[in-house]
Amino acid sequence: MIGDRLLGTVWPGAALRRAIRLIEQQRPAAPFPLLARAAKAGLPEAEYRIARCYFDGTGVPASEVEARYWLERAASHGSTSAQAELAALCLRGSAGGRVDSDADRLFAGAVPSEPDFDAALKWARRAAAAGSPDGEALLGYILTYGPAPMRDLDTGQQCYARSAAAGCPQGHLGYALSLASRARDDGSRREVVDHMRRAAKADLPTAIYMMGVLTENGAGVGPDAVAALAHYRDAAEKGHRTAQIKWGLALIEGRHVVQDAIAGESWLRRAALAGSAEAATLVADLYLKGPSPNYAEAASWYRRAAEAGDAAGARSLASLYLTGAGVMQDDAEAVHWLRVSGEAGDRGAQSDLANLVLQGAGASDDPARIAGWFEKAALSGDLVAAFNLGLCLVKGVGVGQSEQRAAEWLRRAAEGVPDAQFMYGRMLVEGRGVEPDSFGARMWFARAAEAGMADAEVALAEMMANGRGGPPLPADALALFEKAAAKGHAGAMYALGAMYNGGHGIPADRAKAQKWFCSAAELGQGHAREMLTRDVAGEPDRPEPNLAVAAPDKDSAIRTSS
Repeated sequence: MIGDRLLGTVWPGAALRRAIRLIEQQRPAAPFPLLARAAKAGLPEAEYRIARCYFDGTGVPASEVEARYWLERAASHGSTSAQAELAALCLRGSAGGRVDSDADRLFAGAVPSEPDFDAALKWARRAAAAGSPDGEALLGYILTYGPAPMRDLDTGQQCYARSAAAGCPQGHLGYALSLASRARDDGSRREVVDHMRRAAKADLPTAIYMMGVLTENGAGVGPDAVAALAHYRDAAEKGHRTAQIKWGLALIEGRHVVQDAIAGESWLRRAALAGSAEAATLVADLYLKGPSPNYAEAASWYRRAAEAGDAAGARSLASLYLTGAGVMQDDAEAVHWLRVSGEAGDRGAQSDLANLVLQGAGASDDPARIAGWFEKAALSGDLVAAFNLGLCLVKGVGVGQSEQRAAEWLRRAAEGVPDAQFMYGRMLVEGRGVEPDSFGARMWFARAAEAGMADAEVALAEMMANGRGGPPLPADALALFEKAAAKGHAGAMYALGAMYNGGHGIPADRAKAQKWFCSAAELGQGHAREMLTRDVAGEPDRPEPNLAVAAPDKDSAIRTSS
């Protein structure tokens, strides 16, 4: 011990070599005093090893602050290992903790939380310039996934290539991912697989998972679902959360593996507890399946997912608050989580929140937020969003009310959304925002009716029966009314009663008329009740029933999908 102390005082280089020998002899605590004396003398290798001791708590209590201090000293004094590791820490948005066990996750393309890209770029450049393959890989990552002003995909790919050529597993992984985004032929796809396989052989979980994806999809390698699952299982066992989800779902479904729902759920739980919001939502979904759903447990997992930013989990949690299933019914909480989900881009949540706002719920700024969501999506070509924007314009939700602009958006949406076809047809009939056009309205009602929309079937049948927008077709109208009535449409039932009551181009049949009026009245159709009352009173000169009252006079609700 006296010799080691004297060695560290007089010859710092010798102290470092002695410390390295002790480390190789697996005597973890003994080297620290020697490393400390060598580090205080300014030897970069000793400073780097001191940093690792503080990171790992080897021979000294763990301290992220001390670790970062010594790592920065080593990096400043030219340690390429320290420079590369410091760059990785900056990218992970962390001042401490081991990075060598999961650094490959950086190269999966998911930007970590609150990274310091400026500092990372500085240290990665220094490490790469000194010939560090790890530094080249990290520099390639920054140039590929960093902020837009920093990005240079071609130079980034060159950095990956140099790192891969030096045998760095992260370089192989990064280069494979970079090539995959540009692969257009079998040769380039095989090159992707070659580099990904090399990274996977180094036990990088992301590379193993990506081998599963490539194998499952037959990209550069023959498709093999069983082999893909083996890759997913391997990556899952190494802690890759998306692989844990893939493997867990395969076990639950018994897909290319012996079914084991309990083990599958366990893998989903592991991924969820490790921070996967998607996995937390899937676990919650499992609690809602089966004959005895556990809403309370589902709510706790949905909350975990929602708080981690999962849009689907937030929307599901909102649904539970709306219904009071597993939680206290709370419209305000439901609106909050729909807002969170909607901000994350969930179209269903946006539509659900919009419908609540139309009923008077939500905050004062929600209408403008909702209209903004729909307009942004509509401008990108989303026809459902165009329909919803049209409704906002009709009702003045978040935008100035304008039936003319509403008609323009509804016309766009009518190219693929039956509700829009129906509503645009109504605007043409009524001349709202457009010139009246019965012929055009009849055409749009026909398109919506072909899609099976009962309201459109009734509207088209009424026009056919009365000869509006085209020739009268009473038999076709009768068939459409019957089709809608079979779906429980009260207006269609009333219309059938009216047609069989006489005077609408088909033989009168008072028994059938009475039957349909009764059916419509049971569903609350007021005009049907009126007709039945007149029959009972025996009024001799009652007016002929008006078919137009069968058509709905309400606007559609906000849509989730077409």
